[in-house]
Amino acid sequence: MKINKTVIAAGLVLAALLPLASCKDNVSYAELLNDERHATNAYLSNFKVINEIPADTVFEVGEDAPFYRIDEEGNVYMQVLRAGDRKNDAPKTSQRIYFRYMRYNLNTWYAYNEWEGDGNEKDMSLGTAYFLYGNFTDTESLAWGYGIQMPLALLGIDCEVNLLIKSQYGLTSEISYVQPFLYHVRYFPSQI
Repeated sequence: MKINKTVIAAGLVLAALLPLASCKDNVSYAELLNDERHATNAYLSNFKVINEIPADTVFEVGEDAPFYRIDEEGNVYMQVLRAGDRKNDAPKTSQRIYFRYMRYNLNTWYAYNEWEGDGNEKDMSLGTAYFLYGNFTDTESLAWGYGIQMPLALLGIDCEVNLLIKSQYGLTSEISYVQPFLYHVRYFPSQI
């Protein structure tokens, strides 16, 4: 009988805390997804958007290049600033790829017109960023999410891109915040 009262008490405490954990400021997950969609659509409305990868994987390149949707669900869009040499410089599975980045929260931009970035692009004291290409069993690689690696399936390691990454494909520690980010990324091969 004593065990049942303990289980019941623990269940009541958990039931009381569950509503607090499920909603952030009384905003539902559906509303957060809607905000994310509005912010990403507003940002992409400033650019030409192509909803498929070119059949020959030859992308338009430069600051005026379109954003290409690079996953079927529309969670990652890529603007190619420098394509790199895919033929001679394609990444190998589990190859360590370093990258420098600056990222901008599109929800903040959309709601408040604020454009402040964070990342290691200009300040290496923030640490070295890397992942093992295609290896999501490695915690360091998984922490960055899937989106950051996607351009390397299409471009050479020495490429430079702008990536719009929705929360589901972004940093795993931030998925629940439902915030899309625009990343400016330059990739580098590891020294062998």
